[in-house]
Amino acid sequence: MLPFALSCWMEKSISMHSERVFSLWTQFFALIPGILGIFLRRGFYSLTLERCSLNTHIGFGSVFTHRSVIVEDSVFIGLYCIIGSCHLGRGSLIASRVSITSGKTSHVRSDDGSWLPFDHNRAVQVRIGPKAWIGEAAVVMANVGQGSLVAAGAIVTHATDSNVVVAGSPARLVRNMQN
Repeated sequence: MLPFALSCWMEKSISMHSERVFSLWTQFFALIPGILGIFLRRGFYSLTLERCSLNTHIGFGSVFTHRSVIVEDSVFIGLYCIIGSCHLGRGSLIASRVSITSGKTSHVRSDDGSWLPFDHNRAVQVRIGPKAWIGEAAVVMANVGQGSLVAAGAIVTHATDSNVVVAGSPARLVRNMQN
């Protein structure tokens, strides 16, 4: 993994905001199947992300779109996830086809009204709390509290409390799981 990581480190030293080489390798390693792919993704991300535990599962087809990611111990990431700038808390579960954006303000409009591409200066590191569960095909644009459950297909646009269930589009409180 060292040659691949080295190319990413060189890119970062030249330009803090360029992630083209990083994107190349994330997409490449996302397509390696089975246990070999899981092993290689762990190794690559542990060397190139802000922080990534070697005690994690990153499923086939899943990519991190930015380096500003923290993946703590015992995180499970399912198949085909797209993960932007975020902090995945210890023991969190991310189901398949989940999208975690870099906040909800990373795109703005120009003076002529057209939308501009991603702006690193506007990115927010979305926090997924420890032991949270993000359901199949959810879109997360805001923080999710510790031990919370985001239902399948939900779109989280506002931060959730800890130990709650949210569902819908936009996600709304379904129930509180406090004892």
